[in-house]
Amino acid sequence: MPRPRLTGLGGGLFACAAMVLAGGIVWLLFDASLTGYGVLFLPVAAATALWVRPADLVTAPISVPIAFAVGVWPIAGGSGGFGGQLMGLVSALSLHAGWLYAGTLVAGLIALGRRAVLSSRKRLAARRLHL
Repeated sequence: MPRPRLTGLGGGLFACAAMVLAGGIVWLLFDASLTGYGVLFLPVAAATALWVRPADLVTAPISVPIAFAVGVWPIAGGSGGFGGQLMGLVSALSLHAGWLYAGTLVAGLIALGRRAVLSSRKRLAARRLHL
């Protein structure tokens, strides 16, 4: 598995691009199934939290929900003009908030776990220096 180190902005852009791609795939193959979109959201959330730099770990759980909203726009439905599209987006976000929360939780737990490992490594290194 590749180990890229994305900045906070890079992680957000990666997540947004991946979710727009996932939305397009779901639209083409699964007739705009929001459940399929939610299933694809979970690995994107995990990859974003795994690939962001240690200094930018706090950005992963913040950028992932934004990416969900950006990617769901094309498959959200809605009719008419901008107002209809916006109502479709709001409806999709509210009806499938479980996927949104699950992906945010995945990213948050991975970021928290990575932060704990980094912190324990620093403490262990500091102890070794003092001994």
